[in-house]
Amino acid sequence: MFPLELAIDPSIILALAAVAFIAGFIDAIAGGGGLLTIPALLMAGLPPHLVLGTNKLSATFGSATAALTFYRRKLFKPAKWRTGLLFTFIGAITGAVIAQYMPASWLNQMLPIIVFSCGLYLLFNPTPPIMDNDEIEIKKGRQAPQGFTLGFYDGVAGPGTGAFWTVSTLMLYPIDLLRASGVARSMNFISNITALTIFILAGQVAWVLGISMGLAMMGGAILGAKAAIRGGNKLIRPVFILVVLALTARLAWQHWVS
Repeated sequence: MFPLELAIDPSIILALAAVAFIAGFIDAIAGGGGLLTIPALLMAGLPPHLVLGTNKLSATFGSATAALTFYRRKLFKPAKWRTGLLFTFIGAITGAVIAQYMPASWLNQMLPIIVFSCGLYLLFNPTPPIMDNDEIEIKKGRQAPQGFTLGFYDGVAGPGTGAFWTVSTLMLYPIDLLRASGVARSMNFISNITALTIFILAGQVAWVLGISMGLAMMGGAILGAKAAIRGGNKLIRPVFILVVLALTARLAWQHWVS
């Protein structure tokens, strides 16, 4: 238990849980939940590394719930993504270890451009129509660099990882937006729980806050994943673009202006 947690007012914990619920709902549909939870944790007074570790704990609850929902609806088949799952795991371990020792300021300057580019791609490129899962041929050779790169990034920092997974999956494979979201949520869970393990070993997790926010994110993720599955591309596409624009604005302000 951290002394900092004992000093936090219960009303602040409730407020953070409310933010986490909304973040879980948004994250399950389009990614970008960290857009809400990371600034909220910073405002609560946690130091940066503790913010990253605590956010990973709460995000793991949400991504696990969303991933399980997509899996149960047969919108993600792990057997087709074994290479991606493995290299996401390896990348996340590498990134989380490096995050303990190195600042990522050089990457932060590029984040607004990268995230905004994801939004532009989805805005101006039509997504493939929804198809049966068994008809989709997934080239495993592309999964290794994709998984390692995005796993590494999520281990180092993480904002926008779900968006990067969604867009890169659409670019690399003949897959519709709904199933790309299923891939994104599942891979995000792998990198979250892997990075979380490293942060726990480094003592960089505020447990009371992380578990409280994680349970709230589970509730939001259940509703968000079900809404995404019911609404399909028509819901995911506009929500994704709005989240990307908001994430771009926040990152640009944080790393370019303030």
